[in-house]
Amino acid sequence: METMSILLVLAAAMLSVVILFKILAAPIRLVFKLLLNAVCGFALLIVVNIISGFFDFSVEINFINVLIAGCFGIPGALLLVLLKILF
Repeated sequence: METMSILLVLAAAMLSVVILFKILAAPIRLVFKLLLNAVCGFALLIVVNIISGFFDFSVEINFINVLIAGCFGIPGALLLVLLKILF
């Protein structure tokens, strides 16, 4: 009788852990995707500043520009370059 209750508790604990991992998998995947997007956008902003130094053109790296490049990634960095060219 004692062994059966221990096995039942272990099975319930294992099921709870599996359900918890299933629930948390999607948000963790989203966080990693956003982090990768932010790193790519910021890296592109740095590369644009390095290359554009030869053409007397630069996109300032300030809080707003880093926030835009971080949130939107590569399209955000390209948008900043386009806005700098147009205005």
